Amino acid sequence: MGTEKVRIAIPVVGGAISEHFGHSEKFEVYTVKDGKIEGSEDLVPPPHEPGVIPKWLNGIGANVIITGGIGRKAVELFNSYGITVVSGVSAMTAREAAEKYVEGNLDSTGETCSH
Repeated sequence: MGTEKVRIAIPVVGGAISEHFGHSEKFEVYTVKDGKIEGSEDLVPPPHEPGVIPKWLNGIGANVIITGGIGRKAVELFNSYGITVVSGVSAMTAREAAEKYVEGNLDSTGETCSH
């Protein structure tokens, strides 16, 4: 990770990464600059409908999403906005996932849901 500013969005349910990004209570959004987390904010997403959340996250400047499960169509939508999708991440806190991503140590399966 270079000197560019990165905004990492992570869907959360019950304090841990959501198993499916579309069913999250909130998104924890981390701002990273120069390889360090500068800050974070909790945002409530709009109601889940096809295409709404990728557009919303693009609008808030997110360029990475870290999630448990996600559908293939959603991955394609995120990619069309230039947002990197890291999927198949096991249950952990959003902060832990963001830190591991920044360090280059986040394990993911790249798994997608069947819808």
